[in-house]
Amino acid sequence: MPRALYVGGLDEAVTLDLLRAAFIPFGVLKDVQLPLDREGKGRGFGFVEFEDEQDAEAAIGNMDGAELFGRGIRVNFARGGGGGRAVWADAEKWWGSLKESAGEEGGELQEESAVER
Repeated sequence: MPRALYVGGLDEAVTLDLLRAAFIPFGVLKDVQLPLDREGKGRGFGFVEFEDEQDAEAAIGNMDGAELFGRGIRVNFARGGGGGRAVWADAEKWWGSLKESAGEEGGELQEESAVER
């Protein structure tokens, strides 16, 4: 069951510690993330993961629409993404299937290092 929350509409001055402090009254936190831009400022959103689903639901009920640093924030369950896996995690599998399909069609794939220039 979902326990990770998306927190949007954050002011760039919100820190990881402040985000943690805002949500800890609702239950035990498993993880708190606050993505930063290249300049080290908040990107306007963060993620808070609770140990317990009921705590996450309580946080949504109490914090969605609340004001933090003078800005109304949005809080809802985070949508599943890539499952924490890097984009290239399946590269070997993809490359192998590409080689197989080329072999079956009579075509030929060559690795870049083997290609004559």
